[in-house]
Amino acid sequence: MKTLTLEAPAKINLTLDILGRRPDGYHDMRMVMQSVSLGDTVTVTETAEGFSLLAEDIALPAGRPTLEQRAAESFFRYLGRPMPGLEVRLVKRVPAYAGLGGGSADVAAVLRCLRALYAPELPRSALEEIGLAVGSDVPFCVHGGTCLAEGRGEVLTDLPPLPACAIVLCKPDFGLPTPELFARVDGADLGKRPDASAMAEALARGELAAVAGCLGNVFERVLTGEEGADIRAIQAALLDCGALGAAMSGSGPTVFGLFNDPVKADRAAEVLRQMYRQTYLAAPVKKFGELE
Repeated sequence: MKTLTLEAPAKINLTLDILGRRPDGYHDMRMVMQSVSLGDTVTVTETAEGFSLLAEDIALPAGRPTLEQRAAESFFRYLGRPMPGLEVRLVKRVPAYAGLGGGSADVAAVLRCLRALYAPELPRSALEEIGLAVGSDVPFCVHGGTCLAEGRGEVLTDLPPLPACAIVLCKPDFGLPTPELFARVDGADLGKRPDASAMAEALARGELAAVAGCLGNVFERVLTGEEGADIRAIQAALLDCGALGAAMSGSGPTVFGLFNDPVKADRAAEVLRQMYRQTYLAAPVKKFGELE
């Protein structure tokens, strides 16, 4: 029986800028993305027939294929062969609708499992292409590490790795609707944009303080007063506890802080967990190997 288990690391956005709406309805992005050690565990097992997804404490869509099923079907369609029976089992740790790419990471891990089990010769770039049809963050989640992401997020350029650090992630108890946030951005005066080039230079120098000084996310500029107050309160708490910098990840609402001192990071997580139960400690994850 073919089976494989892989970790599915979440992501954070060290920078996130939106360049404008495209004719296809998507937006052109310019982001520096980073894999982190907070992640789900994905197991893919061949079965006699059909497709099943098993996940505790998650409401699965009724009457329509899951993203994982769509990805598996696309994978075997790309290979030009019928899809065998498959069972996908998820152990979830990444909060949903958090700006951390948890769903995309799961899809990417399914694709990585399928390549290892059925087509190890397939290049990672093909997996990224297959994944893009399922979600804009999937190509990066297939790739992993530290990348400049452009286009919809599928044009990936490897950057020097984020220096060793502790990362505290904190998700407040509300959601932010991604489509609405993109709509708010269209036509808005976003002011000074995050500088992805400066971030790349800071990464190349290996200076964590300089990296922290370049953090930025244009979605923070279009939050409502109430949304922004919560985000800024978490950022302030992280900075008060010794973070070198803090920013919102993706379309939020998770806020992360970068620490050069793990003791301070532990303390920050302890302080925030008293107010926000979805608070996590993580570390940077490097680019996946070609056969991972």
